[in-house]
Amino acid sequence: MQPNRSNNYCCGGGGGFLQSGFKDQRLEYGKIKDAQIKATGADYCIAGCHNCHAQIHELSEHYGGNYPVVHLWTLICLSLGILGPNEREYLGEDLKDVNVFHPETAL
Repeated sequence: MQPNRSNNYCCGGGGGFLQSGFKDQRLEYGKIKDAQIKATGADYCIAGCHNCHAQIHELSEHYGGNYPVVHLWTLICLSLGILGPNEREYLGEDLKDVNVFHPETAL
């Protein structure tokens, strides 16, 4: 993303703003982050923070980004083969059925 690191744009969901009741203002502020994500052309947006995840997921739906937003831990658990069926809600169709580890075939 550009800009990135310490100059990156805030999604607008942190600092209690997600629960503040100012939804219209929060979504308007988040429009900058949504445009930044779309400009990358990425298939997914990975969020390490619950507030960012919730805000960016809502931005994707509100502004028609249609990019799945996943927690970093979701991808780590998926790669380790320990992501349960009930933890796949935010995965895109391309990853929902991925099963890296098959305990029934392990010796």
